[in-house]
Amino acid sequence: MNEEVSRPARVALEIRKTLMEVLHRDTKDPRLEKVNITECKVSKDLSIATVYFTIIGVNEKDQPAQDAIKALEKAKGFFRSEIGKRMNLRITPEVRFFYDTVAENASHIEELIFKALHQNKK
Repeated sequence: MNEEVSRPARVALEIRKTLMEVLHRDTKDPRLEKVNITECKVSKDLSIATVYFTIIGVNEKDQPAQDAIKALEKAKGFFRSEIGKRMNLRITPEVRFFYDTVAENASHIEELIFKALHQNKK
């Protein structure tokens, strides 16, 4: 079963790698030190890259997360230009950042299951 991966998926993977490299090697903003890119999705026409991120050990509503969101929004142009320099694309996609709450939601669900199991034992 040899399924071919779509071009937007390949570009998204490459953008994710590029952004991780830029974040950890080229960005000097301390608000972005613990940012981790979890997923990247690219539109079919390759014009928009939707990037999901988390911050290690921080919830979305915590101040470090809010600071990181502001820093990422401020540096959008820098990230886009770095993607353009490092990747050979006809059009460099617009980068949109969103905080990824999947890990937080999974932790909350695990807590609820744990509580429910322990209440049943009583």
